[in-house]
Amino acid sequence: MSQPEWNAQSYQTHAAFVPVLANDVLALLNPQAHERILDLGCGDGTLTAQLQRCGCTVIGADASPDMVAAARRRGLEAYVQDGCALDFHERFDAVFSNAALHWMVQPEQVVRGVYAALKPGGRFVAEFGGAGNIAALVGAMEGVFRQHPDWGGFVNPWYFPEPDEYRQLLEQAGFTVRYIQLIPRPTPLASGIGKWLEIFAEGITHALLPAQKAAFLQEVAARLKPTLYSEGQGWVADYVRLRVDAAKPHFGPL
Repeated sequence: MSQPEWNAQSYQTHAAFVPVLANDVLALLNPQAHERILDLGCGDGTLTAQLQRCGCTVIGADASPDMVAAARRRGLEAYVQDGCALDFHERFDAVFSNAALHWMVQPEQVVRGVYAALKPGGRFVAEFGGAGNIAALVGAMEGVFRQHPDWGGFVNPWYFPEPDEYRQLLEQAGFTVRYIQLIPRPTPLASGIGKWLEIFAEGITHALLPAQKAAFLQEVAARLKPTLYSEGQGWVADYVRLRVDAAKPHFGPL
């Protein structure tokens, strides 16, 4: 299973709702002037820039070269970096992540890397897809692949944990978990379900022929229309977010 080939311009046009909906997790972070913060999965740098305007020194990290290039065009310090292979050591007062950790399917490595990157007393504040996130979307995609065995098997590219599961990962790494909660958040898709699939399911469909991909988009939309579409609201995705606030202790275990 490959990750999507992110296109920063398309993302800014059709997925701008992602950073727009980050106000609550930013408030949980409560960035302070002069703090040094890592924005893990920074995307095009929209939230990285917002943190910088708070007076923070911010470094962005993202696996997508196109997204990192877009962040750098904003004048931000950003690097192509696999979130499962962070190599920072006690460098940051906080690690922040929005709508990115569910793409990092080796969560133990991510959590260990975040812990190592934080200074003693530092905090890890994140929001990402949790248990039940896009359940209808995933079910529809799986169903379409089952109808077309010649396309190959469907492989879910996302990690959507239960709160207790993620709490255990954090605590095993050494964190103190101060807050963790699932938050249902039905999310309107102004550009429609087809554009959502083109952007976020690209890693699922990249090996399909053009006609197969067109059939995938049409058939998934048909399966979802009874549950995710209404005349009054249009398309609304069944998002569920997991919001986390964890701290690295000032002192290691005795």
